[in-house]
Amino acid sequence: MKNTRRDFLKTFAATSLTVPMLSALQVEAAFPEKKLGVALVGLGYYATYQLAPALEKTTNCRLVGIVTGTPEKAETWKKKYNIPDKNIYNYQNFDQIANNPDIDVVYVVLPNSMHHEFTLRAAKAGKHVICEKPMAVSVKEAEEMIAACKAANVQLAIGYRLHYEPFTNEVMRLAKDKDFGKVTFVEASFGFPLRDLKAWRLNPKLSGGGPMMDVGIYALNAARYATGEEPISVTAQTVKTRPDIYLPGIEETLFWQMKFPSGAVSNHTTTYNSGLQRLYVGYENGNLEMSPAYDYGPLKGKTSKGEMKLLIVYHQVLEMEGICDAIINNKPNITPGEEGLRDMKLIEAIFKAAKTGKEVKV
Repeated sequence: MKNTRRDFLKTFAATSLTVPMLSALQVEAAFPEKKLGVALVGLGYYATYQLAPALEKTTNCRLVGIVTGTPEKAETWKKKYNIPDKNIYNYQNFDQIANNPDIDVVYVVLPNSMHHEFTLRAAKAGKHVICEKPMAVSVKEAEEMIAACKAANVQLAIGYRLHYEPFTNEVMRLAKDKDFGKVTFVEASFGFPLRDLKAWRLNPKLSGGGPMMDVGIYALNAARYATGEEPISVTAQTVKTRPDIYLPGIEETLFWQMKFPSGAVSNHTTTYNSGLQRLYVGYENGNLEMSPAYDYGPLKGKTSKGEMKLLIVYHQVLEMEGICDAIINNKPNITPGEEGLRDMKLIEAIFKAAKTGKEVKV
């Protein structure tokens, strides 16, 4: 039996089926006169089982188009979501999307190495862009994506869905308001047992790396929002037990550590060898623990004051509504390209530290 990232997340997500899924924007915001039209680029697992269902529940945007290289998928989605032929594209004729007024936003849900190309092409076509994380496979690509969207006067948002949900926002608030004092230590880790040897994640030309470029970025981002600070240095180590599976350019297990300006430190693990998902934050006068901390929900946690009793939400609904609200009202979104760029700079530093065995300043 194959174990994949989707299976790992699905195990946790299945437990949320009995919990009401509500959107804060659905409850509080007035319905806009026109919903923004969204086209999904890439119809893999995440687009199929998370984004498309979410877009059936959003109040200010809706699914109107698709981009796929598989004709069979196009036919299935066309029937299921009532998508007209004129809003169905493949990777070759994608640029014609510029002439389609139905589509306002393009959501890039492709392998990591394709994010750069299709963000640039979408921006050139005059469409706002949402791009999955990691936003690119290099700092240079990330910088070019930001520049292209600014030049085209379109918004670029990165798919950090957790930034739109209550548990993560409470972690951010505690860093800001210091209910338990300053942060002193963070432990953030995320891994799953990958056994699908045909997964694109094992192709360094598509993924740009192993678990760090897959689920490790969640733990990396968590240390930043849990402290409210940007790291000043990193150290890292890798362990590879199956070089026949994990080829050069694909780490199997990666450990890394970070130092922050306040004196806080963090420790992290990401791996394709084991299922782990946790966030621990130590403060001067208390602590916070979350597990699960990053998947599709429901998330669960506690602090020194007790259980975190927060609203359980459909992450992707709030994410889509939050990003599209920023577009509609011409205001900055909370997960811009610059947020993705910060993680990319840290990832490059972590890979360098693992390769050289030295502490890398950032």
